[in-house]
Amino acid sequence: MELRQLSAFIAVAEELHFGRAAENLHIAQPALSQLIRALEKELGVRLFERTTRRVRMTSSGEALLEPARSIENQVAGAKRLAQAAQEGTVGRVRVGFGGTSGYSILSLLAHEVAEKHPGISLELHPQTYSGEAALAVRDGEMDLAVISPPSPAGVDVHVIRQETVMVAVPTGHALAERAQVSMRELADQPFISYAPSHGSQVREVTMRLADEAGFLPRIAQEAPDPYGLLALVGVGAGIAIVVESSDHIRIDGVSYVPLAEGAEAFTLALGWRRNNTSEALARVLDIVREILPEAP
Repeated sequence: MELRQLSAFIAVAEELHFGRAAENLHIAQPALSQLIRALEKELGVRLFERTTRRVRMTSSGEALLEPARSIENQVAGAKRLAQAAQEGTVGRVRVGFGGTSGYSILSLLAHEVAEKHPGISLELHPQTYSGEAALAVRDGEMDLAVISPPSPAGVDVHVIRQETVMVAVPTGHALAERAQVSMRELADQPFISYAPSHGSQVREVTMRLADEAGFLPRIAQEAPDPYGLLALVGVGAGIAIVVESSDHIRIDGVSYVPLAEGAEAFTLALGWRRNNTSEALARVLDIVREILPEAP
């Protein structure tokens, strides 16, 4: 059974006139009659009864009409999906991100993608921190990720901003009411941090700033995500270096204090593999450039 045979059958069924149906299909009437005869032969049934005065569907024709329309609609829908995929208006984009910076970026991006290209699905992979996210993009396991340059070879970046860090301390801590603290003042404090295996840029910054201040931080506990990290601070398990965008997260028992050395601690960017041919990714990157102007 061929699609053109079903199209011919539907046209005749709707017009009940071979001449008008042939005109609608832009084919000659003999060719239309041949398509109907071929379909009837394949099915082993009569679909139409023809006289010199009228065309009438048989019971077999009536039974076939709705399934035939359904098949034609499904084929048309498949064509539209294939064309949309080529144009990048449908598809899946795998996105890795971690930390509060990543959450804030993805919240904005997901909203815009859903509004502008509802056919594109963002497959979100949270708790994928900068280091491992960059490698996942490089290796083709992710299409897009929140990372911190320098990026691996073959990964292009769109720089979003220079991220500032501050200190999260338990409310009631001796430093909680300070207008600012320096890294040296934190030398004797227990730290809450992410696991080194995550490749968290905030952990890297913590270690670097501590080294520049002349001490090795004492890691009291490790947390899996920003909310877990701040919860540990809130119960008094230690202090933590966090990005400035964390201040919108209000957790009981946590206060934020500016860090003297925290300005422009690291670069925040979105990264993708240069040779990724996904049209859906290209559409998402268009939105990224529109809503997140590239920082110098």
